[in-house]
Amino acid sequence: MTAAPNERRRRVSARTKFAFSVGSLEEAMVGAAGVATMIYYNQVLGVSPALCGTAFLIASIVDAVSDPLVGALSDSVRTRWGRRHPFMFASALPLALCFYLMYQPPDGFSEYALFLWFTLTMVGLRLAKTFYSVPHSALGAELTDDYDERTSIFGWNWVVLTVGLVALGAFVLWVIFPSTPHYANGLLDPERYRLLAMFGGAFCFVAIVACALMTADQIPLLHGEQSVVQRAGSYYRRFFRDTFVNFRSLLVNPSYLSVCLCWLILAVSGGVISVVATYTFVYAFDFTTEQIALRDFVRLPGALLVVVVAAWLTRLMDKKYTVIFTIAVTAFLIGLPYCLRLLGWFPENGTIWLLLAFFGIWGLGFITLAVVPVVIDSQLVDVADEHELKTGNRAEGAIFAIRTFAIKMTQGLGGLIGGFGLEIIGFPQDAATQGVSQEAIDGLLFMMGPLYYIIVYGGMGFAFMYRIDKKRHEEILRELEARRQAKPA
Repeated sequence: MTAAPNERRRRVSARTKFAFSVGSLEEAMVGAAGVATMIYYNQVLGVSPALCGTAFLIASIVDAVSDPLVGALSDSVRTRWGRRHPFMFASALPLALCFYLMYQPPDGFSEYALFLWFTLTMVGLRLAKTFYSVPHSALGAELTDDYDERTSIFGWNWVVLTVGLVALGAFVLWVIFPSTPHYANGLLDPERYRLLAMFGGAFCFVAIVACALMTADQIPLLHGEQSVVQRAGSYYRRFFRDTFVNFRSLLVNPSYLSVCLCWLILAVSGGVISVVATYTFVYAFDFTTEQIALRDFVRLPGALLVVVVAAWLTRLMDKKYTVIFTIAVTAFLIGLPYCLRLLGWFPENGTIWLLLAFFGIWGLGFITLAVVPVVIDSQLVDVADEHELKTGNRAEGAIFAIRTFAIKMTQGLGGLIGGFGLEIIGFPQDAATQGVSQEAIDGLLFMMGPLYYIIVYGGMGFAFMYRIDKKRHEEILRELEARRQAKPA
């Protein structure tokens, strides 16, 4: 039985928050492996950065179609396992298999054949991820109607995700790709990618199944359960009608457009960082894989403090201005080391001062970074309430499709910009033996500093369009609760 309207503003137990958050470990594994993906296909296998960028673009085009469709489908499906869990269970094996295959192409492939393999496996991985991540995010959105508790739920999710990224990132760089006498940077060792493929695929499978099983007890408390008679209605007619109504309403909703456009542009900037950062660490700063792993550890303070900091800032400034403030501070600090190196105001390579300066600045930036996705996720759930008030439909799947799409855009359009950027600056195919010119290194630093600032601060402007504050959300909930109570059982 679906929870009564007055029970929807419930507090969610720590056990349930953790069970939901375990699902983010799949994303942590894919993110931890992402440090190696471009290096593997470009520097190890010899695929040009432009072709790698094209593979990212093709996958993003597929995502642009699949993410909203899967979101709409999970909003409409009715089963004894609810709307979200069947998709989560079904995605586990395909996602794990595609992860494995992406890092294990057949021997003897030409550059073009490797490009096709990379494209097909990435599209497969991203499709499987869509069928898992969109329903998983929508599940988190359905757990409560409470304005502040939503921030806590997605705060827990970010904590587990970040701790997972740190642990898995360290494992990938220290255990799977350690520095050796033959490879000063282990990411260039082709033999180590088999271990990444096997471990990563198995880990993703276990994380998805564990989350789905551990949250199954929440199914009766979620939105959308219907009687047998209602389920026997015209499903396909309802699906297409509701999908059209949902997307038409969302595309003219200024608060939804605000979050979407801001979130997507932030994802693109993150994509440039994720692709180009590894090259910059290896070739501009001469970091070893063990030193690169420090990047993940500086995330920990922000992750451990995010629930408290996000709650404090949203009470102080509400959600809209919390997002604007934290984006401004975070972006400045993340891009600062690269700008300082371009200006010649940063410590020299090989010194302890370089590590302290670089990761000290990033450590401060990651404290505020953690707040941004947590509050944006909370904003999206508030938009779901406003959308229900306007249309009568609960559409968390369609609404949260933008979240999953944005995460994948990190490697999509961001990967495209990064890949073609490497081509434009003339980065060599085999930099380990050919060496890298100062002009190419300056090009890396420009993409990570000034270009990053241009993208982020351009996107931040969309955050000002958001219109739902705590007072407005309270009005929305009162109207929804009155409507639900008046509805016949």
